[in-house]
Amino acid sequence: MKYKRLDRDAWKFNTYPYYQMRVDINEFHGLACLIQLMGTGWYDTQKFKYMKIGNSNISYQYWEFPKSGKSAICGKGMKWLQLIPDNKKHVITAKYLPDNSISVWYVDIIENIEYDTDGVAVFIDKYLDVSFTPQGDVGIADRNELDEAYNSGELSKEQYKTALKECDLVIEELLSDIVKTEHICDKILFYINEKIMHGEKEFKRPK
Repeated sequence: MKYKRLDRDAWKFNTYPYYQMRVDINEFHGLACLIQLMGTGWYDTQKFKYMKIGNSNISYQYWEFPKSGKSAICGKGMKWLQLIPDNKKHVITAKYLPDNSISVWYVDIIENIEYDTDGVAVFIDKYLDVSFTPQGDVGIADRNELDEAYNSGELSKEQYKTALKECDLVIEELLSDIVKTEHICDKILFYINEKIMHGEKEFKRPK
């Protein structure tokens, strides 16, 4: 299983403003992390080619969905709101466009949450992922990686079953009423933006 920091430093996101805080409102209890994409380059060697985001050459990375079509996942002015609900085994990433509308959600099924030496939250990725859009697209990714991890002995039978159960829970809780899910994410983003406006400092200074 891979360890992934919520500041997404592996994707060169460590140049962006990063906020990490506890959120307790009626709609959500848990850890929330916000990354503001300000316009530099980043890459993910496994999934994406290098891309450049700059004032003179603003480009976006897209995923293609049957209903929503080309949906932006990364680009200048976007925000990534990452949520780890209490007592759950998943990380929700709501990818916001510059107009504060959600383009796509991506949910990582996880084993656990830890904290790095600098205090940044780290999740232990358990391969299985769920993506969905406001238009009703739904996708489940990396089931083959989960199966391979189980067959190789990396995951126990209990860990394997727990990942599948958590995936079903995500679909039941988040996709049964996408409008409600969007409303909750918007409320959390508003809460965080209010805190930033009133002096909340970046959790970790960009390098």
